[in-house]
Amino acid sequence: MTEYKILFTGTMGAGKTTAIGQVTEIPPVITDVANSDPSLAKARTTVGLDFGVLSLDSGDRIRLFGTPGQARFDFLWKILARNALGLVILADNSRPQPLEDLKVYLEGFAQEIAEVPCVIGVTRCDITQSPTCDDYADTAASMGVLVPVIPVDVRQRDDVLLLIDSLLAQIEVEWTEDHE
Repeated sequence: MTEYKILFTGTMGAGKTTAIGQVTEIPPVITDVANSDPSLAKARTTVGLDFGVLSLDSGDRIRLFGTPGQARFDFLWKILARNALGLVILADNSRPQPLEDLKVYLEGFAQEIAEVPCVIGVTRCDITQSPTCDDYADTAASMGVLVPVIPVDVRQRDDVLLLIDSLLAQIEVEWTEDHE
């Protein structure tokens, strides 16, 4: 059995904790505390990491890690990104400047994105339909990042699995190309 690591990142409230909780086979490890930022309408926030495990049909396992979303914890982003085979960026479409938020994560994980596959999941499209997934893809492309952009509801297990499957497909293609 082989274990792989996938990292979930994105702004506070984008759905990292929820996404991992939807697919993990173990009780998720969550390091949430009371939110001390009154400008954000959220009772709790992650200050360390989220963790879960997902088994593949092959018997291999994926260790799922989630970063804290607040920029003041960005020092943890690099630590948690070590040895990750892929990156899922969750973008909260209901935030005031979601495309600017995306840029923060594309810049913050630029080195990782250059080395491992990435997928962008756009959350809360049911609340706000603009910007569109095409706008996210255009923003990423303007920064030299060409990755799948998928609208997701992280409360739905199948949507989270779609993100992971998209990432695993990219990993498989890269592995195949490297071994031909």
